[in-house]
Amino acid sequence: MLKGKKILMTGGAGFIGSTLVSKLVMNNEILIYDNFSRDSISTKNIKSGNLKIIRGDILDVDFLNKQVNQFKPQVVIHLAAVAGIDTVIKNPVETLDVNITGTFNLMKALEPCSKRLERVLDFSTSEVLGAYAYKSTELDATNFAPVGEARWTYSISKVAGEHILHSYFKTFGYPIVIIRPFNIYGPGQVGEGAIHQFIKNAVLNKDIEIHGDGDQIRSWCYIDDMVNGIMLCLTKRKAVGQIFNIGNPKGTITISSLAEKIVSLTGTKAKIKYIPKNYVDVELRIPSIDKATSMLGYKPKVDLNEGIMRSYKWYKTQLQK
Repeated sequence: MLKGKKILMTGGAGFIGSTLVSKLVMNNEILIYDNFSRDSISTKNIKSGNLKIIRGDILDVDFLNKQVNQFKPQVVIHLAAVAGIDTVIKNPVETLDVNITGTFNLMKALEPCSKRLERVLDFSTSEVLGAYAYKSTELDATNFAPVGEARWTYSISKVAGEHILHSYFKTFGYPIVIIRPFNIYGPGQVGEGAIHQFIKNAVLNKDIEIHGDGDQIRSWCYIDDMVNGIMLCLTKRKAVGQIFNIGNPKGTITISSLAEKIVSLTGTKAKIKYIPKNYVDVELRIPSIDKATSMLGYKPKVDLNEGIMRSYKWYKTQLQK
């Protein structure tokens, strides 16, 4: 457990970041730097003198430098990014700019306080492994997908981010760790994730829409297991300089079967509806977590049924307010 640290979190108002803040804020001083393109932290009702929130953009170099230099972090968690299929497809230039230039901006901003740094944790994506990732390890080749498909600007930008972090590790000794999350879900999720949308619609008894025929395969990882993986990456010395897949292979299911499971478990009146898919997609995404298990002791604990019901109860409470 981290205690007495100064923690900078870019993109900390989002789903994963705000959940992590809830866990860390009691014993650490936290600065969230976020443009609030997504806001999950408002649902957390965090009231602590240890938390400061700055509304700022990762592309605003001068303002970013000012905040970093004033705060002088010991731990940095870099979550700021453009993400989500629909958002990425509509905004490929912004995706590349924020995810690549923004990452460079942050690494440069940290240079004056680099000797203080104890950990720099970067969030990449499982999409770097391409459209077909079956029990993929951290050593598998990252995928440079066909040019012209806006969907892949996200994965390409995240591969670039991984190279940037490793370059700063090798050149300047930044104590970096890179996480590749595999389909994280749970209470507080915002954005475009399938399980998030399915559960919300189940609460509202609205049609659950599946793009295509629903045979895409995903491994779903509950947010508490993700946070556990993050904490191990932040506290284990052997994590420095490494990349880790964080996910739950036991939560593997087709998108169609996921929708059916949600309907069955929740008793919703929502109907499953299939609609045309007008974008390229990841067809298979299952991680190998052997490295995280052996090096860090990571072991996901929340099964898919339990995670769905925890999420359903949370969304039901929120949507009925």
